[in-house]
Amino acid sequence: MTSPVNVIVLGAGCRGEILSKFASIHPTRMKVVAVADPRKFARTKLQQQHKIDNENVFEDWPRVVEREKFADAVLICTPDRLHKDPAVAFAKKGYHILLEKPLATTPEDCTAIVEACTQSGVMLSVGHVLRYDPVIHKIKELIDAGDLGEVIHIQHLEPVGFYHFAHSFVRGNWRNEAESSFALLSKSCHDIDLIHHWAGARRCVKVSSFGSVSHFQKKKKPTGAADRCLDCPVERDCPYSACKIYLDTVKQGHTGWPVSVICPSSFPDIESVTEALRTGPYGRCVYECDNDVCTNQVVNMEFEGGLTAAFSMVAFTEEICKRKTKICGSRGELSYDGDEIRVFDFLSQRSTKHTASSDVPCQFGLSGHGVADYHFIHAFISAVEKSDPSLIRSGPEETLMSHLLVFEAERSRLESRVVFCGDATRG
Repeated sequence: MTSPVNVIVLGAGCRGEILSKFASIHPTRMKVVAVADPRKFARTKLQQQHKIDNENVFEDWPRVVEREKFADAVLICTPDRLHKDPAVAFAKKGYHILLEKPLATTPEDCTAIVEACTQSGVMLSVGHVLRYDPVIHKIKELIDAGDLGEVIHIQHLEPVGFYHFAHSFVRGNWRNEAESSFALLSKSCHDIDLIHHWAGARRCVKVSSFGSVSHFQKKKKPTGAADRCLDCPVERDCPYSACKIYLDTVKQGHTGWPVSVICPSSFPDIESVTEALRTGPYGRCVYECDNDVCTNQVVNMEFEGGLTAAFSMVAFTEEICKRKTKICGSRGELSYDGDEIRVFDFLSQRSTKHTASSDVPCQFGLSGHGVADYHFIHAFISAVEKSDPSLIRSGPEETLMSHLLVFEAERSRLESRVVFCGDATRG
């Protein structure tokens, strides 16, 4: 393609805005031509950033899909439970699909999306952005090169971060399964996907999982604590205080995540943040919320050939989403500390360190998902430009398989038993 890839953004929140930055950095490669979001502030902000014509600004996605096809692709960044319908509709219309993770919130909806994209012959890229992190991608390259020999065991940890969990999964959009999805899907489908990816062609044959809602419960509320942090006499002694997480942050001049999330209709400043904490969900005491998703969970997996894997997700950590990985093979051991990879070779008994360079524009940031986000959207736009789906590192069938494994793991937790994958009757 010689002209930019024209994209439509559904959902102008944090993820939609971040991924759209690619168009500002590379205007000859990508152009945002339309936006749909029920929130006027969000859609107007994206419209102004990308100079979108008024006729292409919509309150909801059905109005977009009713029109004749007028773009190459759609970025679907709607809430988790609102993925399936737009994905299927736009796929049938012939749009290539970039879809935020998770794929959908039920196995049936996940399958429907993949089938619609396959039948329509459009590309599907789901937001497993960790696959696009250069250092994490290096792990797969080392496995495939045989540096570890036969992979025997994988250990993987996701430390969510104490205030990140309180923000997103106690007070925020992913706190309640009925409104979003369970934590293993909404937060950690990234990680189950990586383990599935590292296992290669070996299929997971059985899985077990344990987890619960720990600490963030009414019975753990400190004596004398109020229902809102602004009114709380013991707020100073609480590490989860909304005043500390949001007000202190904006006072220091920081207006990005997480304070940008709590003021969806205005720019975050001291006045708007204070009002949000006084009246909105993010000002609630963490012990008085309607949260019901797991704060800590473990998943044990056995793959064909005897490969075992253990995954842990925990809320109560200093580090935020800085994954830790250890992979044990027949010829060596790989350790990843969130920054670099170290491989110990059993034959030479020497260690080799591995890193991976990444030239990422500063607009995407250099921490968190910033590096991976850039490579994720870069790969998708490249795939559309070149009509080459191989540039997408998580194809539709593999994505569906890793999601189904997440659902099997959660079924194990809920039913307190080992689940034999693909067999709903064995126990």
